[in-house]
Amino acid sequence: MVMKLTVLGCSGGIGGAEARTSSFLVDDDVLLDCGTGVGDLKFDALSRINHIFLSHSHLDHVAAIPLLVDSIGEVCQHPITVYAPRQTLHILRAHVFNWLMWPDFTAIPDRNHPWLRLQPLEVGETIRLGERAFTALPALHTVPAVAWRLDSDTGQLVFSGDTTYCPELTAAINACPNLRHLLVETSFPEEMRAMAMASRHLCPGMLEAMLKELTVQPQVHITHLKPGLGGRIMEQVKAQCGRFSPVRLEHGQTLEF
Repeated sequence: MVMKLTVLGCSGGIGGAEARTSSFLVDDDVLLDCGTGVGDLKFDALSRINHIFLSHSHLDHVAAIPLLVDSIGEVCQHPITVYAPRQTLHILRAHVFNWLMWPDFTAIPDRNHPWLRLQPLEVGETIRLGERAFTALPALHTVPAVAWRLDSDTGQLVFSGDTTYCPELTAAINACPNLRHLLVETSFPEEMRAMAMASRHLCPGMLEAMLKELTVQPQVHITHLKPGLGGRIMEQVKAQCGRFSPVRLEHGQTLEF
């Protein structure tokens, strides 16, 4: 079964129709992160979503979850399930679904029939949905975070989420024998390396160090570029990471694997 990933949002911020934050539709029923791009889906498309796999708890990656559940919970036959490390789910419970910021949809209409279900998992754990598999990989960010490996029976895709240089992630990527696509963040240009390091993101030089250690040869897609800096970042990426011919991930793009 070929899997399809559609880019709903891949920007590191907002500002214009193409600047939607991290959110990817897998086939028609799964979200990989749930940023502002989810809001562009029509109601019928929203109502088909059953599963959300989160990289971490930062707002640009989870902003649409509360509104999504509120919009489609009543028409869904099953609760929407969010998969993430236990620490990430704790943050969502404490700071979003707390009856102050937003209702606790894990208890609406009641705890036996909720609209939202939070499913903890650990790094290395795999969730199987039919013939598709979603595996949490290590990542290193300012909050607990994971990358994701998606497996069909014909290929693999890895999404880094937000991360700085992480040897464990590089090793996990090298363990993907059929990797077609690597979606990797590069948030800042090289002259903002100090900012990248402080916020645990990548800049082109750090990306270069990561890619030099890869023994696999996927198509590399650059995501999470900060608004206004994208052109500069991509110039530097192409100058420093030529072996992989990285390309900028685009809003609305579809990848198959």
